[in-house]
Amino acid sequence: MLDTSYYEKADEIIARHTREERSLIPIIQDIQEEYRYLPPELLTYVAKQIGITEAKAYSVASFYENFSFEQKGKYVIKVCDGTACHVRKSIPILERLYKELGLNDKKHTSDDLYFTVETVSCLGACGLAPAITVNDVVYPKMSPEKVVDLLKELRGE
Repeated sequence: MLDTSYYEKADEIIARHTREERSLIPIIQDIQEEYRYLPPELLTYVAKQIGITEAKAYSVASFYENFSFEQKGKYVIKVCDGTACHVRKSIPILERLYKELGLNDKKHTSDDLYFTVETVSCLGACGLAPAITVNDVVYPKMSPEKVVDLLKELRGE
């Protein structure tokens, strides 16, 4: 169960929008921006507050890939596996991230909630391959060694 502060924050977010079905997406976008994920309890709460069914809210939130029901780390690292990045060895970068952070293809977020690693089909930075992003900032021409240095920098080491 979530702390009452989560519901109070949800009320603040809802108040910035209309209490109508058409406001669902902007409301849950704001909630996800606040918490780096969409707590299922808040999705249920929002549905009640704007007068839609829980099923409707979940169908919308689960349809869009950008919504996550799993808590994400402070730093969201996206590893491109598009054609240009793949042929320039993006998979060894991903494998090194997994190794350094104790993650795998099923576990995407570190236990300390500092890092989340995801793969994406294309970052649109093909000329910079292999590329990754950290919180939407592009890091070009990466390698397994460079990614270790980047992790150290992000950790403040």
